Amino acid sequence: MDIILASASQRRKELLKKIIDDFQIIVSDFNEGKVKFQGDCGLYVMELSKGKALNVCEKVRNPSIIIGCDTVVYFNGKVLGKPNDKKEAFKMLKNLSGNIHSVYSGITIINTASNKIKQCYVHTEVKFSNITERQITTYIDRENVLDKAGAYGIQDYAAVFVEEIQGCYYNVVGLPLNKLYFILKEMGVNL
Repeated sequence: MDIILASASQRRKELLKKIIDDFQIIVSDFNEGKVKFQGDCGLYVMELSKGKALNVCEKVRNPSIIIGCDTVVYFNGKVLGKPNDKKEAFKMLKNLSGNIHSVYSGITIINTASNKIKQCYVHTEVKFSNITERQITTYIDRENVLDKAGAYGIQDYAAVFVEEIQGCYYNVVGLPLNKLYFILKEMGVNL
């Protein structure tokens, strides 16, 4: 059976390689704007991941296990997705400075042969140190922040901003491997 990652994320691809040797990537073109945030981040990211996985289901013919995932940063009652520009990225990072924020990832696994679907989400809390405007500007100029929820990647230079983490590190990167591993095993995937 084919295993398919429904994501264009290079980080998710690299993480999935840690537990699965042979998989394909089919990028989802699911319109995330169709899903409205209703106040529950766990449900929100699961709905987004399900939309991505179902979108890829329509593109495959062979029996497959499809992995959909979505990650958001949540702070002060707001979902921080990928910033639209560097100005928005600066504002996000300035707000996160010296504060604790939450990172949520939703996972949806679909077995197209059995039509079985499993979903879950993972929540991690991240505390940033106080960071200066100059540090933020330097970081934005140094890294591609526009493709990252909350405008940062814990695995890149932003690691120096992180004072403390409570929960799964890989969730913050974008693919909670521990949870994914056990869901795949439940779905009958031999890893």
